[in-house]
Amino acid sequence: MKLVIADDDKQILGALRIILSAHGYEVVLARTGKEALDLVIAEHPDLVLLDLGMPELDGLAVIQAIRGWSTVPILVVSGRADSAEKVQALDLGADDYVTKPFATDELLARVRALTRRQGGQGDSPVVRFADITVDLGNRRVVRGTGPDAIVIRLTPTEWQMLEILVRNPDRLIPRETLLTEIWGPNHTADTGYLRLYLSQLRKKLEPEPSRPRYLLTEAGMGYRFAPER
Repeated sequence: MKLVIADDDKQILGALRIILSAHGYEVVLARTGKEALDLVIAEHPDLVLLDLGMPELDGLAVIQAIRGWSTVPILVVSGRADSAEKVQALDLGADDYVTKPFATDELLARVRALTRRQGGQGDSPVVRFADITVDLGNRRVVRGTGPDAIVIRLTPTEWQMLEILVRNPDRLIPRETLLTEIWGPNHTADTGYLRLYLSQLRKKLEPEPSRPRYLLTEAGMGYRFAPER
């Protein structure tokens, strides 16, 4: 079971890595909010442990960004004991909150509870629509089946956009979330990037790119993957 741990304190990161690795968890570490977002996209963890006070993006912004497209459990592990901040983190989508310094047994119990709750809800490794098969595990897109199947080449950016959309069927993914996840927090106004790459994806994947059925634009808000019913 894979965990992303995000904290700007090296000692805390080291302690959490030792504790959780010793109990059989695969651990990936992040020192900034941006790194945490990148790892959630790249690693598809079963749980995120997140500090609130981090550089580049603080923990609250990370929670909000993740919740724009993912339901992965988020456990806040923070030295901030103020009840208002706890409430804000939970309202933004965190699943639980542990205050530093924490008892190891309590932390492990919270981790077990959240990963049990998540059990069985992992994303399907294969998504199909029209004559397209998206193999998320192997990062491969194919048109057709059998000996006539053709591999569709996507750029890394096209793949990132497609993966976020297909992992969240029927969910509106805000423009700001996509821009932050793919290009970083300094590009949240660069909506032209999204239009360009979505247009390229439609040309490669939609049966009629000028009349998209699966990769949809929600005017003024964001984008949505609409699977077949």
